[in-house]
Amino acid sequence: MTLTETGLKGLFIIEPRIFEDARGYFMETYNASIFRDSGINNKWVQDNQSRSVFGVIRGLHYQLNPQAQTKLVRVLEGKILDVALDLRKYSETFGRWFSTELSASNKRQLLVPRGFAHGFSVLSKNATVFYKCDNLYTPELERGIDVFDVKLNIDWKIDKKDAIVSEKDLNSVSLKNATYNF
Repeated sequence: MTLTETGLKGLFIIEPRIFEDARGYFMETYNASIFRDSGINNKWVQDNQSRSVFGVIRGLHYQLNPQAQTKLVRVLEGKILDVALDLRKYSETFGRWFSTELSASNKRQLLVPRGFAHGFSVLSKNATVFYKCDNLYTPELERGIDVFDVKLNIDWKIDKKDAIVSEKDLNSVSLKNATYNF
């Protein structure tokens, strides 16, 4: 398993070693020792899974402290564009976002640390996304950033007219008007 920092501190792409033969494949998706050696010491307390159709954009979601969450995201079926936005006000990369394709075929994962908003767009007919969290979901501390915030100018790889976005996400605020405490 290889962990590569993305240029946004604490945001890692994880690429597993895949062992394939005539039966199929085997891979390790998490190893506490390898993560710990990279300075990542999360205790996972919640697993989430979603299935979406082409054009869905989910996000950009985060929770305020003290219930902020680190997420370890991977795709079980299909392909997504995974996006993380740095909301840590004293970070050199505050307001910058990073995106990468995660798919069932490339088997990559993205570790999204606390202090980031997270979202994804579905680039295949369907996508099943699985992620671990190190804090429980707390609705009253959940917040969102507008996925179409013009200042962020995120390229979701989906034409805006084809995007399927929940009413809640459409009502999210711009980064400029967002509440965050990281």
